Amino acid sequence: MPAPSAPLFRDPIYDTPTDPAVIWNNKENCWWLVYTQRRNAKNTIGVTHIHGTSIGVASSKDGGSWLYRGTLLNLEFEPGHNTFWAPEVIYAQGKYHMYVSYVRGIPTNWGYQRFILHYTAHDLWSWRFESILDLSSDKVIDACVYKTNHNTYKMWYKDEANNSHTWSATSHDLYNWTVCGEEINDKPHEGANVFEHCGCKWLITDEWNGLGVYKSEDFANWERTGVILREGGSREWDNVMGQHADVLVCGENAYIFYFTHPFHKNENRRKPGFVMGEDEHRTCIQVAKLKADGGKLICDRDEPFELVLTQG
Repeated sequence: MPAPSAPLFRDPIYDTPTDPAVIWNNKENCWWLVYTQRRNAKNTIGVTHIHGTSIGVASSKDGGSWLYRGTLLNLEFEPGHNTFWAPEVIYAQGKYHMYVSYVRGIPTNWGYQRFILHYTAHDLWSWRFESILDLSSDKVIDACVYKTNHNTYKMWYKDEANNSHTWSATSHDLYNWTVCGEEINDKPHEGANVFEHCGCKWLITDEWNGLGVYKSEDFANWERTGVILREGGSREWDNVMGQHADVLVCGENAYIFYFTHPFHKNENRRKPGFVMGEDEHRTCIQVAKLKADGGKLICDRDEPFELVLTQG
């Protein structure tokens, strides 16, 4: 198939998709893109455009063309209009598990409690609320879950009460989690994502200035190897740094799905009394190919490539 379009996906309701995750839907036999459906800046009070968000869904047979399907319903487990962010979805033990960040209500400013919720489903539509995870604080978001050996799953997440560093927890059943401790602490960040590619274990984080890259031999002790997607590319709406990414490994290929704020004017954000304009809130989902070279991860977002998604 030809190179994927850029941008890969735009949300047709608010035009502000962020925090993408891609997974195979074995009931519909297609790929699903799930993401935070941020709302646009019209009538925004403070940071309300980032709160009150739903989890958006788009589907694709080949990863090249995506159809908006709506939002995940019935996630509310308590009354009110609440906030859902950054879905992490895996298929394990015969069902889908989703770990999603949660904020009660629609805050107009920062500082409210944040939790990671666990849901399960058999079809990716009908989700059952399982629990609020008991982790290292009440300011935790952005879960990433990966199976590290035959009977252990590991979760990496951002703990905002502990310097916005990445912490981790382990589980044997995906329901009960034991906190391990702090794991990435060189600078504040969010959106950790873990994967294996070319014989190496990798972890990336969103540093808000590109994506930090780390390598490990044991999924616990990480060595920083560099940064990717810091400089903007030449594709449409890909002219700024990449943010909060998900990596999908398909055989020998690895693809990184990330979002951009193509209309951000970063120099204006330092001015007193700055209020972000409506267009500056707009985002899109992009995809690029990753390469491993000499123990480092490389991403040339302008290099043409074929997007060939395969299961397993």
